[in-house]
Amino acid sequence: MEVPVGFMAKLWSFVSFLPFFFLLLVLGLVKALIVGPIALAIIMIGNSAVIIGLWPAHFFWTYYCLARTERIGLILKIMALILFPVPLILWPIIGIAGSLLGGIAYGFFTPLMATFEAVGESVTSKCYHCFIDGSFSTVKGSCTTVRDFTDFCFHSYFSYMDELREMISADAQPVEIKLSRLPSCLLASLIGVLVDVLLITAVAIYKSPYMLLRGWKRLLEDLVGREGPFLETVCVPFAGLAIILWPLAVLGAVVSSIICSFFLGLYSGVIVHQFINTQEDSFKMGLNYIIAAVSLFDEYVNDLLYLSEGTCLPRPRYRRTMDSGSGKRTSGDRENVDLKSRRTASLGSRLISEHSRTLKKAIYQYKPVQVWDWLFKSCEVNGRILLRDGLIEVKDVEECLVKGNCKKLYIKLPAWTVLQCLLASAKSNSSGLVIYDDVELTDANSPRDKVFQWLVGPLLIMKEQIKNLKLTEDEEFRLRRLVMVCKTERPEDWGTTEFPSSDMVRKAQLQAIVRRLQGMVGTISRVPTFRRRFMNLAKVLYIEAVQAGASGNRVGWILKPTNNNQRSTQDLLV
Repeated sequence: MEVPVGFMAKLWSFVSFLPFFFLLLVLGLVKALIVGPIALAIIMIGNSAVIIGLWPAHFFWTYYCLARTERIGLILKIMALILFPVPLILWPIIGIAGSLLGGIAYGFFTPLMATFEAVGESVTSKCYHCFIDGSFSTVKGSCTTVRDFTDFCFHSYFSYMDELREMISADAQPVEIKLSRLPSCLLASLIGVLVDVLLITAVAIYKSPYMLLRGWKRLLEDLVGREGPFLETVCVPFAGLAIILWPLAVLGAVVSSIICSFFLGLYSGVIVHQFINTQEDSFKMGLNYIIAAVSLFDEYVNDLLYLSEGTCLPRPRYRRTMDSGSGKRTSGDRENVDLKSRRTASLGSRLISEHSRTLKKAIYQYKPVQVWDWLFKSCEVNGRILLRDGLIEVKDVEECLVKGNCKKLYIKLPAWTVLQCLLASAKSNSSGLVIYDDVELTDANSPRDKVFQWLVGPLLIMKEQIKNLKLTEDEEFRLRRLVMVCKTERPEDWGTTEFPSSDMVRKAQLQAIVRRLQGMVGTISRVPTFRRRFMNLAKVLYIEAVQAGASGNRVGWILKPTNNNQRSTQDLLV
């Protein structure tokens, strides 16, 4: 469908849109009222059972790991042991309340949104999908939510605690606080909470009408002109639903601001502690931060709502590199504001002002789920390769499924997969990451999700480091094997291997890249959906391996045999 041009065409598009929208809205509400209580019961009962059942283990293991850790000093450890009963006791209350609210939101909005998505341009049999979509899939999704929550509470949490309990290097200093400065830190935090919660709440409430009106204006423009995000599904009336629900989004933004103001106020105690060993008055710096936090929040809101740049509120200096000012952007401000997001917001503002929001479709941005799918599909293919080459044994997969001992597969297989991607990207002189033959993941098209931005940035740096090392094919081949079979703590760990280079500095650089890569994978592995998808991947590998063993064909089932074993691990990109 073409975008209507002219006032009369846009008016007719708007009028003809209304009955279509209300019919879909009524159908979606009926489905939500039927499916919502079922999804709510599954999430509420499942998550509550997990929280209550694991709470004694969480309580005991948290105290045990805090008592054994060497990462924090004695005074901070004693304080943590004294104060931790508060969050541990509040955890069941917060968790069950969050499950209730999350179950209501998921059970109500998922069928409603699925009803609108069913009439998209790419959907066939729209009438059938209007009634079916969002019904069984919502119930199934609620079961998946409970499983992911269980994985997080049972696996990810204990993984975090085990990492806290791990030994630190001899030259590392534990995190400690000075008891003599504790009263001033607590006083600053108390003042910060009282002042920042009050002032930031006032700013949020004052700016909420602007957010409401500007949001409605933007949504109405998209509804009438069929531009912006609604151009992708021209016939789908998401704009009308968004207009109705926009006040809830504004209310959620205000509530989020109030919650965040509490933590911003508490951070003033950290500012005071940071200036303990300096000649400056640390308590004064904490008070300055309390006032500056309100100014930073106001400026952020102005940028978000496309209001006047900067802020009229005072911003005293609370860092050594800052200059005092009121609303002017200084070097200190850059420490506290994400400039990349500001540039993105500024670009979006210019596009809107020039009535060219549809130009953003020229740059296709990948979604997080697409990158996530690529990782697990690549792990599945590479798992077959590693099984064929003997770097992974069938008993490793069996132990992962039966005993839950997935340490080798859990970390090394995804790390090996991402290393393949980095090596291929470095050789192709790509500006980003080559995840398929004709697909590159760059800063321009990577997901705007903060988590993925934190991950893609370091990967691009590691790719450039590998590119500067100019590895030979033999070094690349040996590096792949060493990632799976050797430790990477010290250059001496590769001393008895067949790594072609004898340069200890070169080995240390490669080991640093591998360690960082494995650390990133370890962080990713704690994401709740990771374990569920990885266990499904392990089941596929195990079934195929058992079938191949029964047929006596160990190689053919995995990949077409090649004459050169070295090239076989390079032909398939990821």
